[in-house]
Amino acid sequence: MKATMSESSELKSSKTKPGVNRGLSILDFILRLAAIVGTLGSAIAMGTTNQTLPFVTQFIQFRAEYNDIPMFTFFVVANAIVSGYLVLSLPFSIFHILRNRAHGTRVLLVFLDGGMMALLTSGASAAAAIVYLAHKGNAKTNWLAVCQQFNSFCERISGSLIGSFAAIILFLVMIFLSGVALSRRRQ
Repeated sequence: MKATMSESSELKSSKTKPGVNRGLSILDFILRLAAIVGTLGSAIAMGTTNQTLPFVTQFIQFRAEYNDIPMFTFFVVANAIVSGYLVLSLPFSIFHILRNRAHGTRVLLVFLDGGMMALLTSGASAAAAIVYLAHKGNAKTNWLAVCQQFNSFCERISGSLIGSFAAIILFLVMIFLSGVALSRRRQ
């Protein structure tokens, strides 16, 4: 008899508070807005980056643009796709704030967030490798460090990586929060 009473009291004490899941959903919504700013800002910063080096004659000019390198184009496209996804996922996030018992849509968002985080990570990693080569060069393959000549171009492409990597961290936190909300739902 005592064992049954203690088990039922443990079950009552382990019940989750409904306000906690609502708080997690509000935090998820805020993180999605911050990730939109990071990915969209990165795509715009990289997509509008170009620099022309002045020379003595007008006929010979060296110009650096983001679309000269396919990895930068992939970076812009990946960030644009992820920011579009984040905008489309905002109604689901609002739905989770209003109905914190929603289970199926939260599971769907976890899977889609994981896929978008993978896309964003691959785009940012590819661009980071090229940015590293632009800054340091590679003597073995005769890659020259072009950032000595194209200072403004390199500063902008390096800066655009910051927003993308920040969005990757935000995705990790969003997936973790969704996992916590789902585990609290099961208790």
